[in-house]
Amino acid sequence: MSLPLYGGPWGLKQAAHLLRRATFGATKAQIDDFVGLGMNGAINALFPGGTLPAPELPIDPKTGTEWFTTGVTDANSENADLIAYFHGWFLGQMATDNLALSAREKTVWFLHTHFTAITSKISNSRSLYFQNELFRLYARDEYSAQAYMNFKELTVKVSVDNAMLRLLDGDLNVKGAVNENYARELLELYTIGRGIEGLIPGTPTEEGDYFYFTEQDVEAAARVLSGWTLDEDFVNIDPDTNLPRGKVRGNTLNASAHDNDPKVFSARFGGATIQPDPTLLNGGNPTEESALDEIRQLIELIYSNDATLRNICWKIYRFYVWGPHSKATDNIEWIDTNIISGMVQTMKQEYKILPVIKELLSSKHFYREDADPDPNIIEDNNIGALIKSPLDLTLGTMRFFNISLPDMIAAPEDFYSVTQDILDSFEEQGLKFYEPYDVAGYEAYHQYPVYHRFWITPNYLANRYNLIRTMVSNPDSPLWIDTYNFIVDNFGEEPDADLLISNIARYIYAIVADDGSSTLTEKRAAYFKAKFLNGMPEDYWITQPGAAREFTDALINIMLQTPEYQLS
Repeated sequence: MSLPLYGGPWGLKQAAHLLRRATFGATKAQIDDFVGLGMNGAINALFPGGTLPAPELPIDPKTGTEWFTTGVTDANSENADLIAYFHGWFLGQMATDNLALSAREKTVWFLHTHFTAITSKISNSRSLYFQNELFRLYARDEYSAQAYMNFKELTVKVSVDNAMLRLLDGDLNVKGAVNENYARELLELYTIGRGIEGLIPGTPTEEGDYFYFTEQDVEAAARVLSGWTLDEDFVNIDPDTNLPRGKVRGNTLNASAHDNDPKVFSARFGGATIQPDPTLLNGGNPTEESALDEIRQLIELIYSNDATLRNICWKIYRFYVWGPHSKATDNIEWIDTNIISGMVQTMKQEYKILPVIKELLSSKHFYREDADPDPNIIEDNNIGALIKSPLDLTLGTMRFFNISLPDMIAAPEDFYSVTQDILDSFEEQGLKFYEPYDVAGYEAYHQYPVYHRFWITPNYLANRYNLIRTMVSNPDSPLWIDTYNFIVDNFGEEPDADLLISNIARYIYAIVADDGSSTLTEKRAAYFKAKFLNGMPEDYWITQPGAAREFTDALINIMLQTPEYQLS
């Protein structure tokens, strides 16, 4: 354990914080259950050992069957529809009511935000699906003893993944006419980075020097990566993952488009040379195995610099904890020294991602103070410090109010209709699902110094509030919140309006006291109470059942359309 373990009080505040960050949301009953588990029990419940159930394959409503393992035929829906079905299917996995599965899917989503995919460029539902399954496999890397189950090997496999080959033109990269797109982004975005976290590592030695790598390294890496193309039949199966991958041009025994000459890297990589293993060549010619071995050499070289793990650990930190802004230079330096360094130490042990995530979610830093060089400034300032993504806001609301999607197998058309409506609402809130602006990914996850603050603009906030208004006010909506029955079932027919408001606030807002009590100010509570009662007696909503829903709608609507509810 490289980070100090949290040993403070464990109650509603801490359990709800963990569930908001590690999953896509929980019900009141699940939060209460996690209070009783304690921190270690809660972490173990979210990340249990063994094997979790694999998702059911997406169904094409036109055929009533899946199309990923069998392939697309004339009987299937159009390509654009199949892609939309994949999007809806992945959303359905994230909307699960199983918290261990939700935690897994949150890690899958993190991996997608790191190794970007853009639907309009990839334009193949099977490529998108198999990449998603690759991430799902590696999201549970801690629980496999296989040598290939670590983040380094995931980077190797992403490098020859059909979706990534298409996204960054790896399929156009051939000897004599190298395409540097993927090599550049591999270095800049997916591994070592350029030191742009607000901690510039020094001064470039020359033009084309990016602190940790140079243009020479981009060119050399591109040559290492040359010679691969798409496997549009999805029959070239990776022996480790049993998932399709790209293939070499030519054939497995003659990778004719791979540059087989030595590749010399800059002083930033110690002047290292990558060249083919002669035992893997075929009469001096490159093979699929020798080309893949060169990629492994490249990834080993990149990961030999701790800056790579530091860049990745910062991404994990920003995803699960907080994204520092430009006025937080002291915080950035403190976090880098005291938190990120510990995460790097943990990741270096086996290069697995799940142990790093679990350690972070178990740390003192995650739950309490020390996010600031001066811990006297504010305590618990990682709780409620993130703006919810559209995913977290929407799915978290659905989970808390126990709203389920239609069954994909029994009613696929209804399922895809509802999921498409949700995906459309994401776009209105600033998240164009699987369509980030560029290959760096969604800005909220990578763009210094704004990060998660990208989720809030006047327009996006208005659309967030409109979503809540629709969920509360429209009983014909599949996402309708039955506010009356929800309150009665979870909080009882409470005649004390102040107590009812306080009890609801404890669960839906991130900022609560250590003992789990509400921290609403008297003025804020009075505002909610006035909107709730509308001048009527406190027990009116109980004694007049015919009018009750009007009052409970007003209360839930006003409490969710708040700045407080946007925070995680």
